[in-house]
Amino acid sequence: MKTLLKSLLVFSLLFSTIIFAQTLTHSTFMVKGDCDMCKERIETAAKKTGASTAEWKAETQQLHVEFDAAKTSANNILKKIAEVGHDNERYTADDAVYEKLASCCHYERTPSFLKSSSTKPENPTEEYFVRGNCDECKERIETAAKAAGATSALWSPETQAVILDFDPAKTSADLILKKIADAGHDNEKFLASDQVYKNLPGCCLYDRELPFGVKGSAVHSDTPAPKKDFTDHADHYNASLEEVRVTKLAEATALSKKEVGLTFNIDSKELLKAACCNLSESFETNATVDVSFSNAVTGTKQLKMLGLDQKYTALTKELLPSIRGLAAPYGLNLIPGRWIGGIQLTKGGSTVVNGYESITGQINTELLKASEKPESSINFFADANGRVESNITSTTNLNEHWNQSILLHGNATLGKIDSNDDGFLDQPTGNQINAAYLLNYNDLDHSGLGTHFGVSFVKDERFGGQTAFDKKIDRSQQSAYGVGIDLSRFEIWNKTGYVFKDKPFQSIGWMNQFTTHKQDSFFGNRNYWGNQNTFYSNLVFESIIGNTNNKFKTGASFLYDKYDEDYLTQNYERTETVPGVFFEYTLTGSKYTLVAGARTDFHNLAGTQFTPRVNFKYDLTPKTILRLSAGRGFRTANIFAESQQYFASNRQIEILGNGGKIYDLEPEIAWNYGVSVQQEFKLFNRKASVVADFFRTDFQNQVLADLDISPQKIVFYNLEGNSFANSFQTQLDFTPARNLEVRLAYKYYDVQADFAGGRREIPFMAKNRGFFNASYSTDKTDKDAFWNIDATLQLIGQQRLPNLNSNPLEFRIPEFSKGYATLNAQISRNFNKNIRAYVGGENLTGYTQNDPIIDVKNPFGNYFDGGMVYAPIMGANVYVGLDFTL
Repeated sequence: MKTLLKSLLVFSLLFSTIIFAQTLTHSTFMVKGDCDMCKERIETAAKKTGASTAEWKAETQQLHVEFDAAKTSANNILKKIAEVGHDNERYTADDAVYEKLASCCHYERTPSFLKSSSTKPENPTEEYFVRGNCDECKERIETAAKAAGATSALWSPETQAVILDFDPAKTSADLILKKIADAGHDNEKFLASDQVYKNLPGCCLYDRELPFGVKGSAVHSDTPAPKKDFTDHADHYNASLEEVRVTKLAEATALSKKEVGLTFNIDSKELLKAACCNLSESFETNATVDVSFSNAVTGTKQLKMLGLDQKYTALTKELLPSIRGLAAPYGLNLIPGRWIGGIQLTKGGSTVVNGYESITGQINTELLKASEKPESSINFFADANGRVESNITSTTNLNEHWNQSILLHGNATLGKIDSNDDGFLDQPTGNQINAAYLLNYNDLDHSGLGTHFGVSFVKDERFGGQTAFDKKIDRSQQSAYGVGIDLSRFEIWNKTGYVFKDKPFQSIGWMNQFTTHKQDSFFGNRNYWGNQNTFYSNLVFESIIGNTNNKFKTGASFLYDKYDEDYLTQNYERTETVPGVFFEYTLTGSKYTLVAGARTDFHNLAGTQFTPRVNFKYDLTPKTILRLSAGRGFRTANIFAESQQYFASNRQIEILGNGGKIYDLEPEIAWNYGVSVQQEFKLFNRKASVVADFFRTDFQNQVLADLDISPQKIVFYNLEGNSFANSFQTQLDFTPARNLEVRLAYKYYDVQADFAGGRREIPFMAKNRGFFNASYSTDKTDKDAFWNIDATLQLIGQQRLPNLNSNPLEFRIPEFSKGYATLNAQISRNFNKNIRAYVGGENLTGYTQNDPIIDVKNPFGNYFDGGMVYAPIMGANVYVGLDFTL
């Protein structure tokens, strides 16, 4: 009841604000510029002239503005932009103003958008009202005007006006407007004939009864839609094909100013700063995500965000559920780093459109896709610890609408490293074969249809344990302790979307995915086998309420999970079916954006679950952004898969059930609340930004894994009491010198829960963490050759460790670990556009955990425990790599 009242309050506040939404018109214009300083200057000029929102992109040279036509006009906005130094499709900047721009802002002025070279046109410029609807109308009107002798003609569907530039000695306004009427468009001097009007496409049949200057809608629209342009922050298909968009990020890691949530966009440039062999290593130069160190026996890494384990973060690939369920412990290793085209990382509450499982945020991985020209690359990698890998990627445009990506990966860990001479391998040996194929179709400009198809398969085998263990000999025939992990995974997916004719704001998308994941493993005398089959479907419809200030997404989803697990001699089977419906509303004002949504899911085992989420962004100034978020999430725990780092031990698993339908336990439910402030400013007379955020997660219910009850047990039970995580982070990004980028961050975590023995801190979570990253690149030569140097220093404070005090003295560990530092660095050389070599080092400080395995000499005894890892196991590691681009 309390949850329902909270939700009703949120939505009553939300919809009461709708009546204050102003009606805005939106347009896109060509504006010349080159860099972030240009972007800031252009957008500031537009907003000072009355634009409520303005977004310019260097990649497309396009400015998208929204404004109240009663207060300003596109003409005024573009004139002001030219006055500050930027040529555009209506006005050219004065030469003296252009020359005073910073050198980095000196864009290429030829060819020009205009034939004239100054703000003041040489020929008379006159403006007349002309009726029309869409981009096809625009093309027809402007073509007719130029055919009648106009030097230039610009018609806007928002203002219903055409601006004419012509030589009076060669033509006249009357002749031009008569030609426009002959083409089918009424204007304030001439009307089109009925027959010509009726022969126009359906999308162009404007309302002939409206007064001139008033925009109407098409009379009907049963003919092909006009050309549309869709642009987004990442190379991806969303369920609604409003988001089939392709751009390049200006920065390696950019905190989006446009997104309502606290979203970081990470592109391939950032991923090249480190070894980045797989997804788990893709965040080593990012301060937001914490990466745990490899387990001493399994060699796996896990992510943590907002002070909580990876399982509370929604990990998606191509916006489809990916690393979840049985894939949780090893799934990060199954996405090669060289396959990644970009990553979108959102802290806190995410959209309800993508599901109910996100609690601390969402990390979405986009695979490589074709750009303007075909590109194939080959990568070779090797490190001093005996790991080698190779990647082959190829993206090709098959024709105007179709393109494909072929992604291949293989790796092998050959070296048997035991750096501390404890008789156990520091990392497992083994190999992986991985392949994926993507096929994309994009015809949004004409039919409004786009679709994406993908299929992937991976096979991964790992063997660890004592150095004397021989994987070729049956375990019953040898006394050495061994670990074997055999994984196979197959995925096939499709996303199809359609943008409605004449309605670029209205679309429908359908996503479907089938996944099968299988693990066959052993840890000494323990066997674990698991199989998961998953089908996911999501149907999304997007449109507006009245105008584009009021958008909504609604739809339905279905999730099917079939789990079959064997642990020791016990079998655990369950089937989860989860149909759900959702609605999300976006309200956009001149300085704020509000996104509020809710979904209801009908879980066959966890019951009906209501999940509301709200995100709010307010631009206090053009350089100061405030964000607020709140939301609920729930998930079903997979206690065996998510606790495999403790399988290589003597700990017995014990479940204290309470009648739930999943391992006799209830599902996990949590609320997350967040606030952040993003500020841009000048430091060393260069652009800098700082962001500070605070998030709190409160669990209504949680499945606790208690390691303190006994060193010989891991006990699972539902929370009785409180469990919370407080996370504070501040991050500074700045450029102290040309080509030098610096990032500083500090994080504080307070994560506690009411365990059976009382309230305690969650183990293996450092309260204090420091982060420093610096990246320097030399200027490119004529052959595109340059050097890049990158270094990342991390400071990890003390962590609470599980209580082993009932063990004999020699098998105990301290209550808290010591703090330590790690340093990673890399130097790369691009010889030209096609060849790149790099050399790097990991854990260059050489810090390692003493005695990471408890009772290492007696792995089958009562005190053996390989799960007490809080620091690096291996010392400094050096690697080399070579990239060829064809």
